[in-house]
Amino acid sequence: QVQVVESGGGSVQAGGSLTLSCEVSGNSFGITSHGWYRQTPGDQRDLVATISILGDTNYTDSVKGRFTVSRDNAKNTIYLRMNSLKPEDTAVYYCAAEGQIWGAPTIVWGQGTQVTVSS
Repeated sequence: QVQVVESGGGSVQAGGSLTLSCEVSGNSFGITSHGWYRQTPGDQRDLVATISILGDTNYTDSVKGRFTVSRDNAKNTIYLRMNSLKPEDTAVYYCAAEGQIWGAPTIVWGQGTQVTVSS
């Protein structure tokens, strides 16, 4: 089964930048895209950005123009470059591998990485 492991979180001041990495390993059979999600305590996990295996990207409105999702297939790694960070971007960020395995919708989560933006 596919596995994903995030890294790169940390603390930064407003206006700063961070790059998150998501290393993908294992059997990616049926996986068609990878996504970045974020969650704050007491809230649901929300989509931040996705990138398909063909490189098509999608962003939630609040990060358009500031965040960039990309992939390096040679390194089996997905990146989320975050610029112009705001305090409201503070959250635990999760990477996910998504697709269908034998017809069943599948999403595999990483353990998450904390991003804290101070004003």
